[in-house]
Amino acid sequence: MAAAPISDVTALRAALLDAEAEAARAKAINADLVARVALLELQNEKMRRALYGQRSERGQLLIGQLELGLEELEASAGEDEALGQRAAAGTPVEAFTRTRPSRKPLPAHLPRERVVVAAPTSCACCGSDRLSKLGEDVTETLEVIPRQWKVVQTVRERFACRVCEGITQPPAPFHATPRGLFGPSFLAMVMFEKFGTHQPLNRQRDRYAREGVEISLSTLADQVGACAAALAPLHRLIEAHVLAAERLHGDDTTVPVLAKTTAHVGRLWTYVRDDRPFAGPAPPAALFRYSRTRRAEHPVAHLTGYGGILQGDAYAGYNTLFRSDRSPSPVTRALCWAHARRKFFELGDVAAQLKRRKGASVISPIAAEAVRRIDVIFDAERAVNGNTIAERLAMRQEIAIPLVTDLEQWLRSQRAALARHNPVAGAIDYMLKDWAAFARFLDDGRICLTNNAAERALRGVALGRKSWLFAGSDRGGERAAFMYTLIGTAKLNDIDPQAWLADVLARIADIQQSQLCELLPWNWRRPAELLKAA
Repeated sequence: MAAAPISDVTALRAALLDAEAEAARAKAINADLVARVALLELQNEKMRRALYGQRSERGQLLIGQLELGLEELEASAGEDEALGQRAAAGTPVEAFTRTRPSRKPLPAHLPRERVVVAAPTSCACCGSDRLSKLGEDVTETLEVIPRQWKVVQTVRERFACRVCEGITQPPAPFHATPRGLFGPSFLAMVMFEKFGTHQPLNRQRDRYAREGVEISLSTLADQVGACAAALAPLHRLIEAHVLAAERLHGDDTTVPVLAKTTAHVGRLWTYVRDDRPFAGPAPPAALFRYSRTRRAEHPVAHLTGYGGILQGDAYAGYNTLFRSDRSPSPVTRALCWAHARRKFFELGDVAAQLKRRKGASVISPIAAEAVRRIDVIFDAERAVNGNTIAERLAMRQEIAIPLVTDLEQWLRSQRAALARHNPVAGAIDYMLKDWAAFARFLDDGRICLTNNAAERALRGVALGRKSWLFAGSDRGGERAAFMYTLIGTAKLNDIDPQAWLADVLARIADIQQSQLCELLPWNWRRPAELLKAA
């Protein structure tokens, strides 16, 4: 069959781009309408409570829930608007722009800093240097420095040529978010406080108001969504870096998600690449995912195409990844010794048993002896941490193999003498039924003894649950996972996430696609360091 003419392929490609732009426009319009409905519901509830309601804790909790739901919907609408405008670029489709309330002037009491864009020295039309100033355009952007607010005025002077009467003016600077109302340092602060220190936007709004700067909740949420859209290219680079690892640490934790009448339990998954224990040259990074349930389909989808080593717990949902007929190749399974040790430790911990059972404790000497034997293996492992793959493997062959072999024989002999329902028997069975996965570290220097890298990555989520109580929606859970990926990767590379986000948001709008790698946490250098190097 003859190939289609190039003109037909070009027309089809243009039609596809137009269709994608139309779909993005429709999605943005729908997200805006949903956010408007949520705002009306919140306003209605506030008026009803002011007229008829009692000032009870329950009523205030309802207002807080509605505000959190509005926050997520506004952020989603802002993100969809930014993505729709990006999709409409270069197509005849008109980009959708959300209708916003008239902008209030920025607080007059804040100091103004004039940043004057360099004026042209000659006319762009004829080259004449006889220019006269006609006026200037001033764009005010709210910016923040520690404990001090200011408004940055970006001035673009206009000049008219006395020869040809042509008007010359420098172009407007790029901004990470539309209209440039907020500066990159302020946006980085909002994003990091929401996702890094777990301060919801309504609490941030109240604190800013106490400092004399009133910003509405919907405005803050709109900027969160726009920032998420702007940072998406970096997220894709980090995702590709993580999934290219030879070995991943995987784990998940619960995250309550607000529903219509209650909160259901969602899951946040993390996949951590950290090659430092075996002296790997690749920088560490963490990838987070959100799902409504804990079904096996989610990790299978997250790791599509991955064929390396997965370290985790004995969660059965991973089993599909380990099947020999998996395409493109099965994932190698390695289990966590810290999980196994914890089961024995809980049975041998005298203080915890006394507290839990209120005096009727049963301390198992077998569990205590198992903890002692496992600790010896941990001590041997600490000696090889940070060495090369070959060095780790050689030392494990010499020191760890005899210890592990002795432990296995001891566990099997103890298990034979225990009843089926004995708690210690359950802890022993946890190890023996998957002993090959526990002992796999003896044959591969890349495998760690524990899955602590993933558990450390999830620690911030566990702490945050006590602050924000729940995510506002499934879309909010996905956005939280998105930002946890960026912030968690920055922390793994020992850089300040807020300073990094501020610099990224200041530069990402006009940086070349080929230079995006310079903004990744492991390649990033502080602006002061760049200036010093220059």
